Amino acid sequence: MKLGMKLGRNDACWCGSGKKYKTCHEMFDAKIERFRRQGAQVPPRELIKTPEQIEKIKESAKINVAVLDYIEENIKPGITTAQIDKWVYDITTSMGGIPADLNYEGYPYSVCTSVNDQVCHGYPSEDVVLKEGDIVNVDCSTIYHGYYSDSSRMFCIGEVSPEKKRLVEVTKECVQKGLEATKPWGFLGDMGQAVHDHAYANGYTVVREIGGHGVGNEFHEEPWVGYNTKAGTGMLLVPGMMFTIEPMVNMGGVEIYQDGDWEVYTEDGLPSAQWEIQVLVTETGTEVISW
Repeated sequence: MKLGMKLGRNDACWCGSGKKYKTCHEMFDAKIERFRRQGAQVPPRELIKTPEQIEKIKESAKINVAVLDYIEENIKPGITTAQIDKWVYDITTSMGGIPADLNYEGYPYSVCTSVNDQVCHGYPSEDVVLKEGDIVNVDCSTIYHGYYSDSSRMFCIGEVSPEKKRLVEVTKECVQKGLEATKPWGFLGDMGQAVHDHAYANGYTVVREIGGHGVGNEFHEEPWVGYNTKAGTGMLLVPGMMFTIEPMVNMGGVEIYQDGDWEVYTEDGLPSAQWEIQVLVTETGTEVISW
């Protein structure tokens, strides 16, 4: 049902709560409509998750978090990225889930493993053996009973250089800054500018071409989430919206290139880092669903 469609005040609310519309989402919809009339980009109703959907997405996220927790406990020098792919597949399926990456638009693996100057979508391989000093992003996504979760973490393999360690730490700080700027009835650009400003203040750049996305009922939903935006712009953030905060922060220049169908690298060969969290906008702030 679209925002413009009228419900009777005594009709059942569109959210599935069983309550009458007038006591549930009538005032909520009216507030969104006021923003729309003022020229704001407002979310269509299908992007607003119902309480039942949120609970099912959280069940998916339990698997996603468990997989990344296992990797965090076991990753070390000498592990191949193919081994990480096997861990992701085995653990996800043993818990009743499906790796969302596997066969998504032809992607042939269960996870993305991006090492050093790989920005994202790195292919797991028996030929990629993690060694002391590497940094690697492991991007994991899960389908459970038709609902999606998505998050990634950075791992420092053994002792890494101070420069790489700082990049990893500042990138995580960027995600936290973005989360703090995400507020109900604010704008997506508020989050994007907070991420951008912190990265650039520390001498880094933020990838422009690839960003986050809505998630939960589908793997990739609207809105597209960028991190080179301005506060007060972009889609209105309303309770029930869910999306990822996942900036890709480069140590050097912002330029990137794609090698083959998926793998993306920094143009200058310097390292890149990324953390990803899945965030629910709530009435009072935010809730991190997957991390």
